[in-house]
Amino acid sequence: MGADMGFRLEATFVGFEAVLALHGEVDLGSAPEFDAYLNWAIAQGHRFVVIDLRGLSFMDGSGLRVIGGAAKRLQLCGGALSVRSPSTSVRRLLDIGGFADLVRIEQPVETSDGIETGAAVGSPLKSVSAATVGVSTFLKRMAAVPSDDEVVNGALRLVVALAQATVGAADGVSISLRRHGTLSTVAASDEVILAMDAGQYETGEGPCVDASVKGRRFHAEALDTETRWPAFTPKALALGINSILSSPLEASKIPVGALNIYSRSTSAFAVKDQDLATTFAREASVMLSDVQVDMTDQQLEDRMSQALRTRELISQAQGVIMHRDGIGEDLAYTKLRRDSLQNGRPLHDIAQEVVDSARHRCDATIHVRVVEHG
Repeated sequence: MGADMGFRLEATFVGFEAVLALHGEVDLGSAPEFDAYLNWAIAQGHRFVVIDLRGLSFMDGSGLRVIGGAAKRLQLCGGALSVRSPSTSVRRLLDIGGFADLVRIEQPVETSDGIETGAAVGSPLKSVSAATVGVSTFLKRMAAVPSDDEVVNGALRLVVALAQATVGAADGVSISLRRHGTLSTVAASDEVILAMDAGQYETGEGPCVDASVKGRRFHAEALDTETRWPAFTPKALALGINSILSSPLEASKIPVGALNIYSRSTSAFAVKDQDLATTFAREASVMLSDVQVDMTDQQLEDRMSQALRTRELISQAQGVIMHRDGIGEDLAYTKLRRDSLQNGRPLHDIAQEVVDSARHRCDATIHVRVVEHG
């Protein structure tokens, strides 16, 4: 696949409006990044969002699910999502997926000077230059405090966005970090999650506090039966949270914080969700350990993309095992994880072997058919 086929996004922000122009392909690998951008734009108060597809070469069902989910969220908060210049196939998929009533379709209109523009959403768009937004640029734009920690804070905010987009049943995500001896939230998906963290800081107890001190994962599957944090648990239940998954963050092997994932459902986080949370926490820990290192934009982008590439590879391996053994998604993941534990090798390596093996079998089959019909 050529470089021109990779996913790229250009963003323009004006008041309550956001225009996200997509380029390349939106598939299983790039959909989480697309979703993360959308989540962030909505969280920043942009209630009218336009997805411009003129530069898109391909979109599969994962991209359409991202659009449908964002459209529902915007509708609930009084906003709207528009899709500009969709192809015939994308329009058909929107209809099939039941998103036609949620999404407004825009076709470009040619102005008197020959320039194409989309129909307005909300108030008319003002003239604003749109810059290509790569992951590293996006991180820096999101950084809240212009200090020596600017890039790190921005990167942690992207960890929050990606974790919420990719971990199943995640209703909110935050990152707690200990700086100057005090534990505080440096990134959170919304106000409810900020209040969840604050409740733990006030009481001095909770999975977030424990993970940040003891350096291991804490999982509260059902808070209504939880006894470990008697002062904090009622506060969480009052905010509608029933499950919490807190994974430790480390800097130079010393616990310094936690990645916290919250759900309104009980027993929300399957084993694969717990492993994915650990992956995100590990990537964030590497950045915290290297905070004094002069990292390039490309190194930062590579770090944050690794967790997504691992997730895509594991999903591919699951598909191979499901087809090969005739089993479901959860059993396929369990088989991968068991092989990893029994052999003492990373899950990523086991998944790579499964995918490579399937590819070799496919290539061999094609070769035999070519010879037979040669």
